[in-house]
Amino acid sequence: MTADAALDIRDRLRTAIAVHQQGRLAEAEQLYRDLLRRAPEQSDALHFLGVIETQRGHNDAGLALMDRAIAANPRNVAALYNRANLLRDLGRHKDAVAGYDAALAIRPGNAPALNNRGTALQMLGRYEDAASSYERALAVNPNYADAHSNRGNVLALLGRFADALASYDRALASGAAGPELDNNRACMLMRLNRNDEACIALERAIAESPGYVDAFNNRALAAMQLRRFEQALGDFTRALELKPELPEALYGRASALIELNRHDEAIADFNRLLKLQPDYPYALGMLVHAQKTACDWRDAAAETAMLDAVRAGKRAVTPLVLLAVSDSSQDKRRAAEIVIADKFPAPATRLWRGERYGHSRIRIAYLSADFRTHPVAMLMAGVFEHHDRARFETVGVSYGPDDASPIRARLMRGFGRFVDAREKSDAAIASLIREMEADILVDLTGFTASTRPAILALRPAPVQVNYLGFAGTLGADYADYIIADRIVIPEEQQRFYTEKAVYLPDCYMAQDATRIIGEPIPSRTQAGLPETGFVFASFNNSYKFAAPVFDIWMRLLQTIDDSVLWLPASNPAAMRNLKREAEVRGVSPARIVFAAHLPDAPAHLARLKLADLFLDTLPYNAHSTAADALWAGLPLLTCAGESFASRVAASLLHAAGLPELVTHTLSEYEQTALSLARDPAALNRIRSRLAKNRDTSPLFDTARFTRNLEAAYTIMWQRAESGEPPASFTAAASTHA
Repeated sequence: MTADAALDIRDRLRTAIAVHQQGRLAEAEQLYRDLLRRAPEQSDALHFLGVIETQRGHNDAGLALMDRAIAANPRNVAALYNRANLLRDLGRHKDAVAGYDAALAIRPGNAPALNNRGTALQMLGRYEDAASSYERALAVNPNYADAHSNRGNVLALLGRFADALASYDRALASGAAGPELDNNRACMLMRLNRNDEACIALERAIAESPGYVDAFNNRALAAMQLRRFEQALGDFTRALELKPELPEALYGRASALIELNRHDEAIADFNRLLKLQPDYPYALGMLVHAQKTACDWRDAAAETAMLDAVRAGKRAVTPLVLLAVSDSSQDKRRAAEIVIADKFPAPATRLWRGERYGHSRIRIAYLSADFRTHPVAMLMAGVFEHHDRARFETVGVSYGPDDASPIRARLMRGFGRFVDAREKSDAAIASLIREMEADILVDLTGFTASTRPAILALRPAPVQVNYLGFAGTLGADYADYIIADRIVIPEEQQRFYTEKAVYLPDCYMAQDATRIIGEPIPSRTQAGLPETGFVFASFNNSYKFAAPVFDIWMRLLQTIDDSVLWLPASNPAAMRNLKREAEVRGVSPARIVFAAHLPDAPAHLARLKLADLFLDTLPYNAHSTAADALWAGLPLLTCAGESFASRVAASLLHAAGLPELVTHTLSEYEQTALSLARDPAALNRIRSRLAKNRDTSPLFDTARFTRNLEAAYTIMWQRAESGEPPASFTAAASTHA
């Protein structure tokens, strides 16, 4: 080709490219084709003609032209780059990576190629390689906003939430903007437990894009974490207005409705969700929870389906919900293992790596969301105060709210050190525990409402213990021990616990022997009770009530004239449904008396003295409420089942010296209740013995309990110090003063 001809082709190519850049595709195409008639293998013309084809959606034709362009000039970097982009957009990510590598072999500092190579690697699930590719792009151009944003996305997938947030912040500083970036940044803030800041970022995203469904849904999730349930409900509802079948918003709105005690509406949302997505994770269990809490027993199909799903290994239910549905220890272990594998798996690396600290005192970190007005705090306060400070150093690590209550203040005084970590992420809390060199980490929350097993998953301490908050296994190999006694976990049941069982001598449950019972005791009229007649009571959460036990209660009311059943006022649906269920069984709804919530614990303990007999629930016993009843001098009748949750009251009664109040079948339970209601003298003898035993039995001896617990901790610590693996053992009653 002559020099003049080559110059003419270059001029024609420049003209065609300029027309192309102006968006005049038809004219540009004609110019490229005219040029190719003069020079059929002109690589750039083939390449840009291929670009036009892809712009028109003719991807196969575009790819063929780009292939010809590269065949004509294997060093055409722009063609290699755009071909790789096309392959990526076509979902051929492996081929795209090879294409980017070919372009980079010629021009290693091509930042856009490095950035887009990262996106293709990310789609292949090669997250570490993708992050490296983005970082190479940023080494070329430190202010490359897209690369910062994309790096944030892949770091989020790697669980490096703080690093992801930093990348999003760099993207903003580099000039990036838009609702998607604000939304992604908010998601990282939420993962770091910085929910207030997340709400601010999401407000900005919504202001930029008022129809941004994900932003509304995520702001609702942040509000849920902040316990702003009305706000969450509004945002979930707005998300559903924008996208009526968004499953995440349906699940979230139903959860918010439960928190707002609007259980009938929650049930409707869960049913709607399950019609759309029958296997939506945990929705079936939450439907059952809403039904149980509302005492809506009319259809047991969801319970049956939920248990079948658990046994099939599906993500159907959280372990706390299962406690009130199944008495099978095997079911409960399976449910826990499913949740741990799904939500809280152990990472590849752990914080504690076998170090021996050599402390002069055993350092125990108690981890809880419930260092506030809560049963866990009420039960444990005396233990924290009775710890032998010459032998044990205690730290309270709180990630729950500060309710500024007297019990909160008392707990803070009771620990050697108290850390308010409520605004810290799981990783930050775990790092804090590792930095403080805790010898033993005791999780007092388990699978209850504010569960955060991810802290334990990071293994911040040599010994990690599951205790008190949750009556069952965590199903995780990073929980070494569960504190128990031989009643709540018989030896033959140990196989249903991933932890090793540590048996305390008397009762596993801590008690505070300084609790005050209010004075004066209210009259029956003041408490809303009739002046005469036998008072059966069951001050349990409504989700613990079950139809088979309620049947017994109604038969007792029918048999014992003028008797009433005294229950705590709960959500409106539950109270309405319980009255309906009584009527269905031929009992006047007026014979169920609902006791208003009393925030003053001494006043509540005082009114318990007005009842004659506390009737326990099955398969989920009274736990702290059973302790309340016994401390107040109210006899309690239980039916011991198979699992931990259904044997707690039996443990308390044995430790209180009243084993005759433990029955083992519902028939025996009913007959014993009837016998006691008909024999006031026998019941008074039990009440007198309970009053006497309160000051002498092991159950309410806080100092004795603490010494026994310390004996257990000492054995755990000694085994860890000597390199021995966790093992089940019995802690002998301590003689240490």
